[in-house]
Amino acid sequence: MSTASTKLSRKRRAKAKGGRIEQPAHLSQDSSETDLSYRVWLISALSIMAVAGILRLYDLPLVPFHHDEGVNGNFLVRLVREGVYHYDPENYHGPTLYYFSAIIPWTTKFLFGQQAQNLYGLTTFNLRLVTALFGLATIWLVLLLRRQMGSIATLAGAALLAVSPGAVYLSRYFIHESLFVFFTLGVVVAFVKYWDDGHPIYLILGAASAALLFATKETWIISVGVLLIALPATHIYRRIWVASGLARREHRARIGPMGEWIRETVERLGGTSNLLFWFAIALGVFVTIGVLFYSSFTTNWKGVADSLNTFKVWSKTGKEAHVHSYVQYFQWLMQEESPLLIMGAIGAIAVVLRPKNTMALFCALWAVGILAAYSLVPYKTPWLALNFIVPLALIGGYGFQAIYEVVGREFSRLLILVAVVVLGISSYQMIVLNFFKYDDDQYAYVYAHTRRETLALLDEIDKVARRSSGVDTGISIVSPDYWPLPWYFRNYKRVGYYGRIAATSEPIIIANESQRDEVQAAFGERYRLIDSKFPLRPGVDLLLFVRRDIAGP
Repeated sequence: MSTASTKLSRKRRAKAKGGRIEQPAHLSQDSSETDLSYRVWLISALSIMAVAGILRLYDLPLVPFHHDEGVNGNFLVRLVREGVYHYDPENYHGPTLYYFSAIIPWTTKFLFGQQAQNLYGLTTFNLRLVTALFGLATIWLVLLLRRQMGSIATLAGAALLAVSPGAVYLSRYFIHESLFVFFTLGVVVAFVKYWDDGHPIYLILGAASAALLFATKETWIISVGVLLIALPATHIYRRIWVASGLARREHRARIGPMGEWIRETVERLGGTSNLLFWFAIALGVFVTIGVLFYSSFTTNWKGVADSLNTFKVWSKTGKEAHVHSYVQYFQWLMQEESPLLIMGAIGAIAVVLRPKNTMALFCALWAVGILAAYSLVPYKTPWLALNFIVPLALIGGYGFQAIYEVVGREFSRLLILVAVVVLGISSYQMIVLNFFKYDDDQYAYVYAHTRRETLALLDEIDKVARRSSGVDTGISIVSPDYWPLPWYFRNYKRVGYYGRIAATSEPIIIANESQRDEVQAAFGERYRLIDSKFPLRPGVDLLLFVRRDIAGP
């Protein structure tokens, strides 16, 4: 079908001078004098992306795998080595994380063979590289909103997200959240671009992002629900603002009668038939992508039905595990993200009092709505906070622009000082959390995390294995708590996970501290305890027993 009607509507919006396409008035940035030159903006944007990339990619294996990362890694190992993945609505999230992460090891095997895949494809760095890149790409999406929110707002928002303690910490985690927030923001950016330009490619990209969001995590229903509420609420609030007489004349001219506005919108986007055609294509893209991922690319059709049945499971789980008070997220944000929270509040207040920028108003409603929605659910974990860190960063960036519009160019040094203080505090908190205190459970994001001593345990086991039979060395794990050890033992061929005391003669036994007496009684003098204990996570300490004939000096 021809897109001529779309092109005609865009031409009608073209300026006579230079032929540039005008923005729809409701999304334009009103104060052009607050904008930066493109060169300054581009250099600043690239600098922010470079800093964000370094923070997310530097020494990714530094932090030992979390329990959940170990489970995710186990699914990925099976998918990569056996080609098997089946979505399980009982305990686990959607399939996108595994299929995107499998690209590197699959490519490694294709180019260099199975041994290279084990050694260089399935590594901690490569797994976390995927989530780190999605975290970095989320910042890029923020920068794409420059035309809608303004240069200062997008640069400040990107900078806030780049150095956010939680955004950095969770981007360096092999869990679904980094992909989830990228696809959420991808939906927003794509449909905003479609609304502005009327080009159907943005509608298709928006549908693809929505499908990938659906295939990433069950909580898509919360995020989509909030976005669908924030959208009309934004329009209604602006109409109330205009009707109240508080808006300046140029803003009043932008909102006419509802019927006229709808007709103009349909015409601007190419007409009714054109809209129906491209929405049908978008729906087809959404369904195709969702079905492909949940059916494990047509190898498990039950996964498609399970993708909907999952809400029965999670409605129950959400009331039983990780239950916290209604204000828990706010407390966590105050502890870890106070600069972001304060700037977000400033930006939200500014745009609510003077909603001249519709995109900023939408972000404010999105941030408040998503925080409220997740707060109402009893189930709360710190990594879910990434869902509101992103819109908080956007509206926080607008807070900087609002301050600039108040103080003016002559006091721009004041704005720079505010930025230095806000970003400086956030950067300090981020560095301490991510590179020094990453396993200190006094920090909110460190939630039942694996202790760094676990890496020392693994080093001891590798030393024993080198003296014994290498990857053929037998390991018996009798401790009931052992995740994420299966990920670290992925290349060992003889590992038994018993979860209780069991008869064994393998060279290595890993037990829980509470099993010390049982192990010593069952295996007597045949095994030697290496060191005293190795903390796995809060409340769980592991013991390493090595058969005396290979224990070494």
